[in-house]
Amino acid sequence: MEKWFKLQNGSDIRGVASSGVAEQPITLTDPVVRAIGRAFTEWLAERSGTPAAELKISVGHDSRISAERIKKSIFQGLATGGATLFDCGLASTPAMFMSTLFSNHNYDGAIMLTASHLPFNRNGMKFFTREGGLEKKDIKEILTLAAQHGELETEASSAAVKVDLMGDYTNHLVQVIRAGSGCETPLNGLKIVVDAGNGAGGFFVDRVLRPLGADTDGSRFLEPDGMFPNHAPNPEDAKAMEAIIAAVTENRADFGIIFDTDVDRAGAVDRNGTPINRNRFIALMAAIVLEEHPGSVIVTDSVTSTGLKWWIEEKLGGVHHRFQRGYRNVINEAIRLNTAGSESWLAMETSGHGALKENHFLDDGAYQIAKILIKIARLKEAGQTIDELIAELPEPVEAAEFRPAILVSDFSSYADDVLTAFSAFAEATPGWQLTPNNHEGVHVTCDATAGNGWALLRKSLHDPQLPLNIESEDAGGVARIADKIRTFLAGFAELKLPEM
Repeated sequence: MEKWFKLQNGSDIRGVASSGVAEQPITLTDPVVRAIGRAFTEWLAERSGTPAAELKISVGHDSRISAERIKKSIFQGLATGGATLFDCGLASTPAMFMSTLFSNHNYDGAIMLTASHLPFNRNGMKFFTREGGLEKKDIKEILTLAAQHGELETEASSAAVKVDLMGDYTNHLVQVIRAGSGCETPLNGLKIVVDAGNGAGGFFVDRVLRPLGADTDGSRFLEPDGMFPNHAPNPEDAKAMEAIIAAVTENRADFGIIFDTDVDRAGAVDRNGTPINRNRFIALMAAIVLEEHPGSVIVTDSVTSTGLKWWIEEKLGGVHHRFQRGYRNVINEAIRLNTAGSESWLAMETSGHGALKENHFLDDGAYQIAKILIKIARLKEAGQTIDELIAELPEPVEAAEFRPAILVSDFSSYADDVLTAFSAFAEATPGWQLTPNNHEGVHVTCDATAGNGWALLRKSLHDPQLPLNIESEDAGGVARIADKIRTFLAGFAELKLPEM
């Protein structure tokens, strides 16, 4: 069982799919992938109440070098139950979910082969039904079935029908933007450049921006290349952001867009070359959503800034609900709030993961960009630009993240012990107080005498670490807060502290 469960990464499956990195043997072998495909068919048949032989299942992939091999094997596993299979080819993760909803596709289930922004030798699977992406418990059930049956050596016949899903998905985006802007070519007169990082997002130039009238000259790294030769396809990566900033400034563009490998995350750059990511991306999306849905709850992860809370609540009149890290956590909390009667139209992480209620709470970077393009078109008519929309967002003077490592095998329990002790330490520290309405780790507010900011110590979602985020409104404030926390953490022998 253990080797199978090691493939689980939250609500996804991920593993090593290609050789080329020392001491990283392939874990997504053909027999293992076939077994997972067979297990998904069984799981989906039971969950949906549809006989396996009557199921329709689609598969798409990003640009990874292992994509064709993994696709062949997953189809062979899916075919063991007799399902009708559809090959969507190079696709985005959001498009694969939409393949279960589009009336001319309407598949019972969908699988996206991707490992997001991870290195070239990795791959994985994201699974969808018409209700949305699978949860952690669903992935565990699928892997349990795969483990019970064991590796599947037989190469079953697995003919799949090729379909142009991305044509339908991009037409959908174009129609959303045209309807929202009230214009056939709302991007006329605008230069907009895209950096796809050699992932699956290059389609956005030819199939979305140009039909809407945009000048896209200067876009870069649009060709799929699973070795990712230019930079990591990740809006959080510093080199990736430098690349899209350069594309904007060198081409005097009005707007720049960057996607991760499978296009469920996005970042942006304004006409001045200023990044719109992390807190700024959430602030921009909140401004758009709260204009359409005044008073909405905006759910974010736990590391958002004090300035963002002011922006959402004081400037825009919304409600900021700071929750937990993990895009599924944030999305599920927004869904829970809506069910409980608290209207929430946006759930978003600082990583760039974000989902809108109007879009099935689908984690979709391209749809978020579509919403921003609608706003850009409307502002252009009024002689304004997108950077002006978030010009008043307060930015912290200093912000930093540290990741102390936990050196024991039972790192989760050890982290709990550290956090319990840190809570008591914070309560006893002059100028500190525990932040109310906190949902993850220990969040501390530090007054003007003690660093003028906040600190959050929490457990990593997947790694033996205790991530520590600190923000301050004073120069030198982060160091003052970090010094106290370093002294506290130094008392734990099984922690390896970074420079703080």
